[in-house]
Amino acid sequence: QLQACGGGLVQPGGSLRLSCAVSKRSLSIDVMGWYRQAPGKQRELVAISHSGGTTNYADSVKGRFTISRDNAENTVYLQMNSLKPEDTAVYYCYVEYWYGGLYYKNWGQGTQVTVSS
Repeated sequence: QLQACGGGLVQPGGSLRLSCAVSKRSLSIDVMGWYRQAPGKQRELVAISHSGGTTNYADSVKGRFTISRDNAENTVYLQMNSLKPEDTAVYYCYVEYWYGGLYYKNWGQGTQVTVSS
């Protein structure tokens, strides 16, 4: 199970920190990341972190958002700074992991981020 939290209403230029914890501990997590979906738009990648240390960001958030992960706690974070109204969306955490010899891809429930004055 993925439990995401940290969304809310913030003014333009403000900051929010999202977190998402994977409740099952006996996993070998490969990828952890965040996607978002704005009204009327397709879900898009925001940031992703690979177990080897590589991170990737959407061009629209580079320099403003930072993804990090705590592997001991199976938790991924998204620090969002200098927020813009166009960052308004439902944010979803995402993980890929090995368990029982099988590879899984799971989405968490979304958390709403609204950037508005």
